[in-house]
Amino acid sequence: MSDTTRKKAQIEDLDRGIYDIKDKVVYRTKSELGLTEEIVRQISKEKNEPDWMLDFRLEALDLFFKMKNPVWGPDLSEVDIQKIVTYIRPDADLTDDWRDVPQEIRDTFDRLGIQEAEKEMLLSGVGAQYDSEVVYHSIQKYLLDQGVIYTDFESAVREYPEIIKKYFGKCIKPDLHKYMALHYAVWSGGSFVYVPKGVKVDVPLQSYFRLNAPGAGQFEHTLIIVEDDAYCHFIEGCSAPKYNALNVHAGGVELFVGENSTLRYSTIENWSRNMYNLNTKKAIVEKKGKIEWVSGSFGSKVSMLYPSSILVGEYAASEFTGISFAGEGQNIDTGAQIVHAAPHTTSTVNSKSISKGGGVAVYRGLVKINENAYGSKNSVSCESLMMDSESRSDTIPVIDIKNKNVDLGHEAKIGRISDKVIFYLMTRGISEEEAKALVVRGFAEPIAKELPMEYAVEMNNLINLELEGSIG
Repeated sequence: MSDTTRKKAQIEDLDRGIYDIKDKVVYRTKSELGLTEEIVRQISKEKNEPDWMLDFRLEALDLFFKMKNPVWGPDLSEVDIQKIVTYIRPDADLTDDWRDVPQEIRDTFDRLGIQEAEKEMLLSGVGAQYDSEVVYHSIQKYLLDQGVIYTDFESAVREYPEIIKKYFGKCIKPDLHKYMALHYAVWSGGSFVYVPKGVKVDVPLQSYFRLNAPGAGQFEHTLIIVEDDAYCHFIEGCSAPKYNALNVHAGGVELFVGENSTLRYSTIENWSRNMYNLNTKKAIVEKKGKIEWVSGSFGSKVSMLYPSSILVGEYAASEFTGISFAGEGQNIDTGAQIVHAAPHTTSTVNSKSISKGGGVAVYRGLVKINENAYGSKNSVSCESLMMDSESRSDTIPVIDIKNKNVDLGHEAKIGRISDKVIFYLMTRGISEEEAKALVVRGFAEPIAKELPMEYAVEMNNLINLELEGSIG
């Protein structure tokens, strides 16, 4: 075996530990391969949905078949929805008692640390989705007593129909792009959060999404409404084991931030390298409200993810802090989009990417300042670290300014890992591999410090996994 072949096999066979443990695929209901009107109707019937939701799904399905793949980003020609199973209901019922979750599924989430975090009061509410359905959901009683709602999205459609009808599909329209239409046609699972006026959710809520089945898709919908003078921190975790079959993730996240409110949305996405991650997230922010995005993108063959903030109220604000890691065979195309649609709005973007082994890391961003958004401020900083000469990193910013009374700055830095720094660390008795890992962890540290402690540890572990056996 040549050195190149040996290295390639070493990377492809990289042990991702607990994230790659596969469960036996056991399901109660499974749709046929592909996507048809009959399949969409089957999903809606499974959920006992109202007619208006089925109509919404069918209109989105029609859009999906009419729309073409986006041509401005990574190549999506390999994605053939007719070869994907869009709905798998696991052999489990939704419960708020961890003991009632089937043992095999419970073991998977235990390995991922979900229940341990809840027991140690690191979280005030937990949701766990397995394939197409949420199997566990809980919330601390003191939040219920304050009127906070945290439940799976399927239950929310049945139990809070007037709220859902008012907000569902209003932040992100089905015609945004082909895979948003797909999402609305076959969505399943996800979370609904409602924080009443004046309530501070002082401990984070978390939903974890695990896709276990090969050749399947996951299409959860998350809707969060934070009323005026309120606060919430929501954490989203995602992972899937590695298969020799293409998987698709096309979730949808709609966020509504009221006046004088703050919503922090933290994500660590750790998909396997057979995954096309085509996720869409958007927030609408009212007067003096604030959205804080913290994003870590790991794994997946292709990612296209650009959290968007629409600042519709005066003095509204958006902060985006993100990191992505692209290894061999990966194209991680991420960034942020901000629309300043009111006066004196502010936004910051701090994006970092790491590429190695020929991986491609792209920052693709949009800053749009409308005619009425005078006195607005924006600052974008993009830093890219390439571990070798085969890797690639691009910064593709779009800046659209409609008035002159703004303060805007954009800075991009792209560079390779410094041989001088590595040499210096090696003179202090540190191996070359650990020296490079130290540099990478230092590069990622500003992102890690924005995450809760347990997620910062997970991010560092993921970086170590990505680096293992591939540098030196």
